[in-house]
Amino acid sequence: MKIGIGAGSQVKKVVASIRGLTRDITVICYAPSGTRDQFPADVCVVEHDQPEQALVSDLASGVIDAAVRGTLPASSTLTLLKRAMGVERLERVALLETGNGARFLLAPVGVDEGWTISEKLALIEKSRTVARRFDLDERTAVLSGGRMGDVGRHERVDTTLAEAELVARLAGADHAEILIEDAVRDHGIIIAPDGICGNLIFRTLVLLGGGVGHGAPIVNIDRIFVDTSRASPDYANAILLASSLVK
Repeated sequence: MKIGIGAGSQVKKVVASIRGLTRDITVICYAPSGTRDQFPADVCVVEHDQPEQALVSDLASGVIDAAVRGTLPASSTLTLLKRAMGVERLERVALLETGNGARFLLAPVGVDEGWTISEKLALIEKSRTVARRFDLDERTAVLSGGRMGDVGRHERVDTTLAEAELVARLAGADHAEILIEDAVRDHGIIIAPDGICGNLIFRTLVLLGGGVGHGAPIVNIDRIFVDTSRASPDYANAILLASSLVK
């Protein structure tokens, strides 16, 4: 199995993520031209003036079985991926783990994702497919910007409450209001009010709260691409996630 990972910067962190992986996974690092000497001799490296272009091209053509963004820039990499896969937008579902070991899927996590009811419904459907592959609970909690008792306090809160009620009813899910701390106890899928909230939940949990981000597979393309944050401490979990999806 061949998995490509972007190594546009922070080479030591990328290399450390590869060490200790099982022998059935061959990891290929996609790095800027002229940087081969920064990698150990036993690490496979593809140098390119645009490493994100090389990574996406090899994924699309089947040279590699899956890809992990790693430390490549988000904007250019995801733009190239959209173009190569023929989609207008990308839909991501993050696999997260709390500090006490509770795992769940979170969507939307991109600031430009999940802004409409139809987008949330599509994310729920795809999240349930991912949940089945990882033996997670398919029960889905839809979050809003407050409790039902907060109706009337602010029009934006009222809107999120109404939307969450509708999405939950249409999807056969539960409206968990703003109580994410309760929702993760008995739901394997958490749907944030919008992409900004989802991104903040991810960053708060993983970068401040001692949680773990295992990566965010893109679920609306026919190739396996796991998105990551350059702020992640390592990418071993994302590589393992990609390999699990391949299997």
